[in-house]
Amino acid sequence: MKYWRGFLVAGIVFLCTWALTQFCAAHVQLVDMIYPYVDRIIIDYLANWSANFAGCLWQTAVVFLMVLVVASAVLMIVLRWNPVQWLGWVLAFLSVLNLLNVGIYGLNEYSGSIAEDIRLEVNEYSVGSLERAAIYYRDKANEYADKVSRNSDGSVRFGEFDEMAQQAAEGFEVLTFERTFSIFSGTTVPVKQLGWVNRYDGVTGVTVGITGESAVNPNVPAVGMPFAICHEMSHRMCIYSESDAAFGAYLACTNNSQQDFIYSGYLMAFRSCYNALSSIRSQLGSDALDRVMSGVDAQVMEDMGVYNAFLGEKATEVDAELCNLLVSWHIQEVAQYEDAEKEDVFDPMDETDDRLQDVVNPYGE
Repeated sequence: MKYWRGFLVAGIVFLCTWALTQFCAAHVQLVDMIYPYVDRIIIDYLANWSANFAGCLWQTAVVFLMVLVVASAVLMIVLRWNPVQWLGWVLAFLSVLNLLNVGIYGLNEYSGSIAEDIRLEVNEYSVGSLERAAIYYRDKANEYADKVSRNSDGSVRFGEFDEMAQQAAEGFEVLTFERTFSIFSGTTVPVKQLGWVNRYDGVTGVTVGITGESAVNPNVPAVGMPFAICHEMSHRMCIYSESDAAFGAYLACTNNSQQDFIYSGYLMAFRSCYNALSSIRSQLGSDALDRVMSGVDAQVMEDMGVYNAFLGEKATEVDAELCNLLVSWHIQEVAQYEDAEKEDVFDPMDETDDRLQDVVNPYGE
């Protein structure tokens, strides 16, 4: 029986993890009321603690654990330990780590969406609404494409990684204190660079709850770096889903005072809408895409192509949920104000207004 104790512990821990996730999935409102607020306190503490280490602490820990497992396997062979017993305790240790990760960060999956927290109404939208949103994000990207610094080959020239990691905090502070979006009230300590592990194309960053660390792949093209930094910071603020974190990155970038961040945010927003329009297999969608593309700046398309090349196959994937958020944000926060400005306001002092003939002068003058 003693040889199976490790498997027994691993099974019990696994069942506890499963039961915890099932409870949270069945009580989403309760989780949303309590867990994110408590979790931000925990993540903030861990993030500030792990910030004392130059590299990614979790990557060092992974390497150490791999060496430890290999060393223990060698000892098992040399000292003739029972392999079943050894494997059981290895699984038990890994199951405990998994429980910690789920408890510290993973349960954010069952909390409310970012749309609920920022009071954004997300509904089905028409191709016309998608087109208008795409044109808005396109025009903003066009505007800032000419404002950012560029190298002689036309590629963007942003600041150093550490500078951008520091600057990213500003956008989240604006969202928290000026827009009063409490969901962005988490820690703004700078993100780190990924070490040699996971530094390959297609991976923009990783956030690990156990250490409270967010890290970004330094190989991300410069034009997407501000967005990638804000994306991982959004995750660290307990925003779990990829689409919600990406939308949080858009908001943080476009509320930053630095043009590098603003351009990166609008470019990624336009890219999402462009991909959504490209996926519509109808004449209506094709015509809308043609109208959108007729006004796009060549530099914007080149920058977007560089980012797509980095993502590889992921460049063709359409994140429908992110596009839903972007279109809904445009409808609620942009379009209604643009329409209000276009309203024909009646001026009784304007004698050229034909509507004056309908005005009755009570004094007979």
